[in-house]
Amino acid sequence: MKYLITGGVGFIGTNFSNHLLLRGDKVIILDNFSKKGSNLNARWLIKKHSKRGLKIVKADICFDTKNLRELVSQTDIIYHLAGQTAVTTSIKNPKQDFEINVLGTFNLLEAIRHKNPKAVLIYSSTNKVYGNMQDVIIEEGKTQYSYGNLNGISELNPLDFHSPYGCSKGAADQYVRDYSRIYDLSTVVFRQSCIYGPHQFGIEDQGWVAWFVIAFLLNKKITIFGNGKQTRDILYVDDLFLAWDLATKKIKDIKGEIFNIGGGSINSVSLLDLLSLLEKKLKKKIDISYNTWRLGDQKVFVSDNKKLLNQLEWEPKIDINSGLEKLIEWVLNNKSKIKKII
Repeated sequence: MKYLITGGVGFIGTNFSNHLLLRGDKVIILDNFSKKGSNLNARWLIKKHSKRGLKIVKADICFDTKNLRELVSQTDIIYHLAGQTAVTTSIKNPKQDFEINVLGTFNLLEAIRHKNPKAVLIYSSTNKVYGNMQDVIIEEGKTQYSYGNLNGISELNPLDFHSPYGCSKGAADQYVRDYSRIYDLSTVVFRQSCIYGPHQFGIEDQGWVAWFVIAFLLNKKITIFGNGKQTRDILYVDDLFLAWDLATKKIKDIKGEIFNIGGGSINSVSLLDLLSLLEKKLKKKIDISYNTWRLGDQKVFVSDNKKLLNQLEWEPKIDINSGLEKLIEWVLNNKSKIKKII
């Protein structure tokens, strides 16, 4: 099969491209190389897969529509991972956030509709489309927030876009869904919780699990925005790929569907709890300071994965401890390179 991955030298795209190339698929990556670490990830992929079917194209999905349409016409399955991914950045520059997340996605959908309507499209959305979930009971514990009457948030929970990022990803999310209904495209939306793993150059406003590990190992100071009890279900990146693969295999049965995906309640952790876990694993203390809450920050989000289990027979396999060990090993093996980026 031939795959097109937008944003393919980002954290998730790099890992997924490697996953596909190792099993013998052909991969075209389209990326504008705007994110930190993009060049490093691209060099790693080229070095590892120089004799396999890898092609990397530097282009922008917002403005380079001619190139986008040409690449779309050459592929069987498209994974749309390109996007602006930070709430804080969206608040500082909402126009750019809109262009990347909404216009870029619209351009891709139009390219598929006109040039390759039989292609499969998997879209990487976010839990931020649910906003603050004001109707959900939230309880405050000693070190974390939790739901008072739920195991997690399902796809039936009302949408409530909050922050420009939530609006842009939510709008794109709905466009992807509706192009399946109106134009009969084979699309699936994954509303992802916190994904983590290697090749993630985490910083304070995105990729917080990776950022905590990097900060510990590079002796960087960590700032907690809020009280640190914010809780997320974290999912190791390899588990995400298992769900994506299942979705593409069963596309005839699930096209037009939306799935929440995360580590679930068994893999939920607060900022404070993760810091404590890392202190025990790495046998060291870290310098922590506190600042005010960030706009649009959810106190807790845990995904209800029941729909994935029922329709795709998917559930997470890699627990927090195993996933963190893999991430720590990658950071330790790449400390010198990471220092130049962070």
